[in-house]
Amino acid sequence: MSTEIVVSAVGDILMWNSQIEAARIPNKRSYSFDHLFTEIAPYLKTADLTIGNLETTLSGREKIYQQKSDKTGYPMFNCPDELAPALKKAGFDVITTANNHCMDRGVKGLNRTLDILDRYEIEHTGTFRTYKESKNLLIKTIKGIKIGILNYTYGTNYIPVPKDQPWLVNRINLKKILADLYRIKPKVDVTIVSLHFGREFHRYPSKRQIEITNTLLKHGADIILGSHPHVIQPMVLKNVTRFDGTTKKGVVINSLGNFISKRMWKNIHTESGVIVNITVEKNEKGETNIKKIDYVPTWTQQNHKLRKIRYRVLPIEKFLRQPDSHLSTEEIRTMKKIWKNTTTHIEQKSHL
Repeated sequence: MSTEIVVSAVGDILMWNSQIEAARIPNKRSYSFDHLFTEIAPYLKTADLTIGNLETTLSGREKIYQQKSDKTGYPMFNCPDELAPALKKAGFDVITTANNHCMDRGVKGLNRTLDILDRYEIEHTGTFRTYKESKNLLIKTIKGIKIGILNYTYGTNYIPVPKDQPWLVNRINLKKILADLYRIKPKVDVTIVSLHFGREFHRYPSKRQIEITNTLLKHGADIILGSHPHVIQPMVLKNVTRFDGTTKKGVVINSLGNFISKRMWKNIHTESGVIVNITVEKNEKGETNIKKIDYVPTWTQQNHKLRKIRYRVLPIEKFLRQPDSHLSTEEIRTMKKIWKNTTTHIEQKSHL
């Protein structure tokens, strides 16, 4: 008898100062992020495994959470711990942490982020507190199907990782990734590789992205999840002839877009993302394959009420069919535009 599971994935989980301020509980020194995910949580919870990329640290209380690097001018992120239980409640099972902001509060912030995720029982990979931990493989067994998850980033925004602790952050290095692939493949049925790479705000993958993903598919990656561009890039579902001569379907989502963020640099595409749902089947012979792939376009609403911005992630199709009282006519028009942008862009056959 065959078995099926659904793996869902989203892109960047960003927390700008305005988002954090919107989550502050009045007259208290605490925050609640639950409202951000109330409308989208049912879509995350229906999956057997839900993965997201945490593009902030959980480094402890600060007066100003979003700071600015004196060296580069890049934003440096931190967020109140209350984000973690909100992510857990929304349905996230695994969080990837290797990205260009994972060192924004140094080694101490990196370590504390993982401590907070552990506290709320959210599994993670990509950054590590010890050398021994960096050698652990994240493997999830769901309905008898073993899923291996690897995660790497192109860099850390020029914030140096200590030379005596290079294992703190998984960097995109093909020799390193292939070694990890060869190590994890015999232990699992499906291998997911999450890559934080590509050019910000570019809606198509770079030549280097394509070279990396093609190489990883040929060497055994089944699903590749891309993040960092902050906009959606086309996805690929194709038959791959691997280095051992076998042929198997592989999935590449070059960029899942922003799962939650304020609008970045007046770019409407940065408000949108997708929940990608991948159905994995294991047959009676123990062979696994990717049976189906679909997606849910999402939009981060920035609702201005009573001089305070309120954010929430919305499943676009549902709210176009049944808009609620918190949506203006202009926002409905925006959702229609994003729906068209997403559905025509992510499935472009010429780029598969």
